[in-house]
Amino acid sequence: MTLRLYDTATRSVRDFVPREAGRVAIYLCGLTVQSEPHIGHLRSGVNYDVLRRWLLRAGNEVTFIRNITDIDDKVLAKSIEYERPFWSIAYANELVLSAAYRSLNVLPPTYEPRATGHIPEMHELIKVLIDKGHAYAAQDGSGDVYFDVRSFPEYGALSGQKPDAMQAPDDGPVRAKRSPNDFALWKGEKDGEPVDASWPSPWGRGRPGWHIECSAMCWRYLGAEFDIHGGGLDLTFPHHENEIAQSRAAGLPFARYWVHHALLNLGEAKMSKSLGNVIDLDHVAALGVRPAELRYYLVEPHYRSRIDYSDETLHEKAVAYRRIEGFVQRAVERVGVVRPGEPSAEFVAALDDDLNTSAAMAAVRELVREGNTALASGDDDGVRGALAGVRAMLDVVGLDPLDPAWSGGEQKGDLRGVVDALVALALDQRAQARTRKDWAAADAVRDQLKHAGINVEDTPAGPRWTVDDAR
Repeated sequence: MTLRLYDTATRSVRDFVPREAGRVAIYLCGLTVQSEPHIGHLRSGVNYDVLRRWLLRAGNEVTFIRNITDIDDKVLAKSIEYERPFWSIAYANELVLSAAYRSLNVLPPTYEPRATGHIPEMHELIKVLIDKGHAYAAQDGSGDVYFDVRSFPEYGALSGQKPDAMQAPDDGPVRAKRSPNDFALWKGEKDGEPVDASWPSPWGRGRPGWHIECSAMCWRYLGAEFDIHGGGLDLTFPHHENEIAQSRAAGLPFARYWVHHALLNLGEAKMSKSLGNVIDLDHVAALGVRPAELRYYLVEPHYRSRIDYSDETLHEKAVAYRRIEGFVQRAVERVGVVRPGEPSAEFVAALDDDLNTSAAMAAVRELVREGNTALASGDDDGVRGALAGVRAMLDVVGLDPLDPAWSGGEQKGDLRGVVDALVALALDQRAQARTRKDWAAADAVRDQLKHAGINVEDTPAGPRWTVDDAR
């Protein structure tokens, strides 16, 4: 394997060597589901989906775990605000998140564990830390349990911070901590919190701290040591720093590589539910941008490059994807459906170079230009070769227009089949009118379709119709 990845822990691009040849284990920090996702969240899913697809294409067996945080301070705050059970709010938003991932053709994870389903594993890990002298129960009767940061000399290595310069976490009263920087592993039951948001524990009823959940779920599903831990750059500290501390202090080697993606900003700040500056899928749809075009927008920049969102840039990327999609459609009309072939050498080199999707998509666009030249000159062999290569590369990044994920399929309640049949009937009537040279009737059918939002384009292979994006 020639893949190289930027490892945050070493601050260098390293050859990726899996712990076990031919098998790759990945843990991606998922979302806290106190509200519906925005496109900044979806960037994470799309970026790591490309990594996973590239590893799969190389012949690896990939175990991909992406968690759901369904219990924490933010979820409980929403529960109190809306006077609904925390689990009801979390599950409703989890369903929306899953639908959003599906709409963007993100492969489902091998497993998607919820924090609330792993309380016993967290208790076990906390007990190990206490027994090893790295954690302690507060002596104020709160039922809180804290990690002793001073007991782990490597604390701060991932983020490059010094403990003495760190801001103390506000996850418990300072008086209960041995050091202000100690962080909560278990939070005792508190007045004012929902009564159903606690579990029995050796330290009293309570709920888990944020960081312990991921360490416990990594241990449960990927073992003591695994290959890649992923997440947003904003999770480097404190979340991932704390995961490393509590896991390695417990004797677990933990992650071999740390891969972080950059953020998606709106204005001068990161897109954040807590800040209220978010762009969601409804906004994108209202702009007339399809899910495949949004995925292209999220895939095209390098995963470590910040994205500064604007409607204008999103539209530009949508148009760029439509050019690629248009070539695939015209090529299929000319030579029929061609199976994906092999990616170009430039594409392979780009993705092996720290998943450089920007250079990879440039390779796709170059082959599209060659394919369009072949179409214009009547070079059918050239068209077939370009189509096979373009499809192979687009498949890796989840953007092949011929992928059934984008065509919708014949699911229950899906009207695509009905629309296809009705448009085909109208086009047949138009063809009959043109055959008998009744141009007025043919134009009337075309105008009626246009009024319904269907654009018809006459091509050498026959009429092609598309849905009007402006509608």
